[in-house]
Amino acid sequence: AQPVPDAMLDVLRRNVHQYAILPPELREELHGHINVFLGEKNLFGCAGLEITNEIRYTIAGYACLLLLNREPSYFPGFTSILVYPDTYQSMEVVYDGDVEVHEHSVRAGESWERGPVVLSWGDVLRGADEVDDGFNVVLHEFAHKLDEENSGTDGLPVLRDAGQYEEWSRVFADEYHAFGERVEMQENDVIDEYGLESPAEFFAVATESFFEKAGKMKSELPALYSQLRNFYGVDPASWA
Repeated sequence: AQPVPDAMLDVLRRNVHQYAILPPELREELHGHINVFLGEKNLFGCAGLEITNEIRYTIAGYACLLLLNREPSYFPGFTSILVYPDTYQSMEVVYDGDVEVHEHSVRAGESWERGPVVLSWGDVLRGADEVDDGFNVVLHEFAHKLDEENSGTDGLPVLRDAGQYEEWSRVFADEYHAFGERVEMQENDVIDEYGLESPAEFFAVATESFFEKAGKMKSELPALYSQLRNFYGVDPASWA
């Protein structure tokens, strides 16, 4: 319930595209969620990055879009958000049979299960600049945090009603299969191909497109759009 700082409003108008088209009541709700989010989470700069209000409000603004019209839990189970100046290297373990291989991979962000979120500030800004490309690393990584609130990160988050699980599972299984076929036919233009990595990644990239390509998803993938609209409790296609 704290007053909204002018600095927060300036950053949201500049960096969070959806803020300008949010209905007024959702805009007010977002302000309150950001206050709580920043009261509960600690942002740490890595590789010499200094955490500024622009970084704090931009990351919080996008993360809290996922909490609108829901009973907010503010992403429980972790408190730290690590922010690098730009894309960074992370150690990845790959198995080839019984052989365990450790290799470096370049990342825009990652979500450690029951651990911190890691973000590249450069990629956060690039996602903010390209408002309809379906790439937003903050939405992606915090969708993973919603996903892990139950039995693990598997593409099945905690739904609003127990009766919704059967339909969610059916629709997501059908859409995941059709998504793979579109990618193979080079006819995919709504959801990033990275979603083929796993059902968990499919949910995360679908969340990005739900908020950034809402009209296109609603038109071309109406069943998937409907499930995400029910889950998130908002209809971003109507905001535009």
